[in-house]
Amino acid sequence: MSRFRHLNRFRTVGVKLTLALIALVLGALAIVYLAIVPTLKNRLIEDRLDQLQRTAAFVVRDISANEEQFGLDAILQTESQQRGVRVIVWRFLDENPVFLQVEGDSRGLGRAPESDPVAQQAAERQRGVARGVVERNGTRFAEVAVRFGGIRVALIATPIEDTFSNVALVQRRLVVAGLIALAAAALVGFALARVFARRIRRLERAAGRIAAGQFDEPVVDRGADELGELAVAFDDMRKRLAALERARREFIANASHELRTPIFALGGHVELLTDDEVDERDRREFLEEMRLQVERLTKLTTDLLDLSRIDAGHLRVELSPVDLSEIAGSLIGEFGAVGRGSDHLLVSDGDDRTFALADEERVRQIGRILLENALLHTPPGTHVRVATGGDADSAELRVEDDGPGISAGDREHVFDRFYRADGALAAGSGLGLAIAWELATMMGGELELESRPGRTVFTLRLPREAMPAEEREPALVR
Repeated sequence: MSRFRHLNRFRTVGVKLTLALIALVLGALAIVYLAIVPTLKNRLIEDRLDQLQRTAAFVVRDISANEEQFGLDAILQTESQQRGVRVIVWRFLDENPVFLQVEGDSRGLGRAPESDPVAQQAAERQRGVARGVVERNGTRFAEVAVRFGGIRVALIATPIEDTFSNVALVQRRLVVAGLIALAAAALVGFALARVFARRIRRLERAAGRIAAGQFDEPVVDRGADELGELAVAFDDMRKRLAALERARREFIANASHELRTPIFALGGHVELLTDDEVDERDRREFLEEMRLQVERLTKLTTDLLDLSRIDAGHLRVELSPVDLSEIAGSLIGEFGAVGRGSDHLLVSDGDDRTFALADEERVRQIGRILLENALLHTPPGTHVRVATGGDADSAELRVEDDGPGISAGDREHVFDRFYRADGALAAGSGLGLAIAWELATMMGGELELESRPGRTVFTLRLPREAMPAEEREPALVR
């Protein structure tokens, strides 16, 4: 177990961030090292060779001008002392292949090398100039050879160990600076990683609380970076889940209450029917009340089923041209008897042949909900009007009444599930308008409410559709 815990420490975000920062610093140091050291080395060598080439030109000029007067050895000694270089002169003995013989050396003929690759190259080249680095007896020399006088080659050489020492010094200092930077990066990276790791662990604990259903404690992070944005998203998720949890509990409580009421009523009437002393008139009243309760249960279960299908995304709508005027007329006929029984006057009004792009059955369902709501929640003698209309972009189905209206506080919640205004009849479940709003949204429309004392209007607004071609009147032939 301790072994796994030890391994897990190296998988934490803090360690990964620290290692990533160290790797970044190492990569940067490697790039700097490769970019500086070889370039510096080559640059220093080239500068030394350029200097020697200029020196070689002066040496050749002095030899050509003063050799007869002072002699070759004296000139070479003087040039070597004045310029701080070694000067060797070779003479061609044969040109095919080129064979050189030492003619003079500033250090003495006995110490001159028998051959030199740079001098050999200068003798063989057309331009008669060659340069390079040669190692002899463990010492590296920068050399420039110049052919002159047709059969002679002058070689100017100087040791460049000091140049390589300078390069080595730069290398050592880069390594030391790199190690210091690496240590600083590791410390800073570890400190920053611990800060980020603590913030991430806070978010992890917050996610665990949310997963456990604890929505009371807010998710807070003061940072203005991605972790801060993630904390804001977590807190928004917490609020949404808390709202959903409250809605779920309210839904279960309300559904249980709505189902329990008619079931208790049915149980009570069944118990009364078993009494032998119940006369025929009371029996018929009990049976009628039981029928009403069964209808109430049927409607409630249908509404709950529709809501569950909507929430699960299993309810589908099939859009096609729908004549809202025809639906308005059929709704008036369907609820005519109910309106007369409750002393409501139902009228139909609107444009002829108002077509919308919608699902006809769902539009009828919304119309029934709105019309039933108007008949149920307005007093006897109220006029209820089903009208159609709209504009160039939308078609409307409106249910209007001249009842007392809906209060401002209730208007904000009429489309909430299980919401019933104060004083509403117990027969209402509070699901109808919520279902109507969901269905309107699914068809690409909207359901709106406008209410004031003496006038309440529910408006179903849907996308307008042109009249189907088969229903248009044929054009007159002249």
